[in-house]
Amino acid sequence: MSNIVAIVGRPNVGKSTLFNRMIQRREAIVDSVAGVTRDRNYGKSEWNGREFSVIDTGGYVRGSDDVFEAEIRKQVELAIDEADVILFVVDVEEGITPMDEEVAKLLRKVTKPVLLGVNKVDNAMREKDAVEFYNLGLGEYVTFASTSGSGTGELLDALIDIFPETPEPTQEETPLPRFAVVGRPNAGKSSFINALIGQDRFVVTDIAGTTRDAIDTKFNRFGFEFNLVDTAGIRRKAKVKEDLEFYSVMRSVRAIEHADVCILMVDATRGFEGQDQNIFWLAEKNRKGVVVLVNKWDLVEKDTMSARDYEKKIRKELEPFTDVPIVFVSALTKQRLLKALEAAVKVHENRKQRISTSKFNEHMLKVIESYPPPALKGKYVKIKYCMQLPTETPQFVFFANLPQYVKDPYKRFLENKIRENWDFEGVPIDIYIREK
Repeated sequence: MSNIVAIVGRPNVGKSTLFNRMIQRREAIVDSVAGVTRDRNYGKSEWNGREFSVIDTGGYVRGSDDVFEAEIRKQVELAIDEADVILFVVDVEEGITPMDEEVAKLLRKVTKPVLLGVNKVDNAMREKDAVEFYNLGLGEYVTFASTSGSGTGELLDALIDIFPETPEPTQEETPLPRFAVVGRPNAGKSSFINALIGQDRFVVTDIAGTTRDAIDTKFNRFGFEFNLVDTAGIRRKAKVKEDLEFYSVMRSVRAIEHADVCILMVDATRGFEGQDQNIFWLAEKNRKGVVVLVNKWDLVEKDTMSARDYEKKIRKELEPFTDVPIVFVSALTKQRLLKALEAAVKVHENRKQRISTSKFNEHMLKVIESYPPPALKGKYVKIKYCMQLPTETPQFVFFANLPQYVKDPYKRFLENKIRENWDFEGVPIDIYIREK
């Protein structure tokens, strides 16, 4: 389970440049996934074999200078609540500013690990200037320059060193699948969960979640058994504005990372908006199963838009990953809640599905023979063998003589053919082309 690092600090200290540098390390390792660029403020990084998530709080602060201070304070408070490690970035050129002191004051009270990073230090003179940051009362600091990349290795080393230890899962019991209910505020997450487990009190036990805040509720009804992760119920901070985009994303990141399947609640009366999309792509990027629930369907005027039109509209927004179950529900009237659970359980089964190599080759090689990859520069690509990798999420490798000539459109074609023949609804698929 990866740690979550939040990069905090006032505007223009170089947080986003550092963020981009950190997540590129990750992108150099795995194939780029269609759609990942949509979410600019959240990414995966890897250093010395440790994988972690990075949130750039800077990308969320918008508005005039006088708005900045209040916004930044809110975000630092939320980062303190939700992240495992806080990386506080300051700027050596400008020295300590009143806003830096304000952030430091908040961070000095925190029990979580805090790393102070002094940016724009690219010569010995500036190294000396950085000494003034001891006055922030946060102890040792690390100097670096995010633009040139100098010192970022040392910064990442220091970051990894202060990561909290994650307990190893016990071997004896098979963990139950974890379904996280995610969505932006007021989409009906709490009502949905209460409708499932509320008055009837069929809850077996409350297990303290792997995170300090989320509570897993063991759900055992209608022949289903799983852990339900409620993001709506995570400690609410009165100071945090409900409509803050950052709030939703930060809460969702933690829930999504610790789940197998994400149940994305959408408010039918508001439509599938940018923030819903952000949360969807977070789940997709983390290779989690996804079910979209359109809640409050009982409040929509049916003559203006039918379920089919509404569904078509959502699928358009989800392209290219459109093979996702969409269920219209009402948490209030308990309409189709069982269907929603069935969809989530099915997606979990699809995610665990394994296809035997012989069956996979038998089907896919015929498909490839009928529609081979397009020739490039007069060279023909031949694929002679393929298989599913023994990974937690569905990944497939195709061995070719010239893998560099197989482009994304053909990979999408292969993915579509896999989906046509095997049920991977609601599950992201990875396709790799390797040299045979």
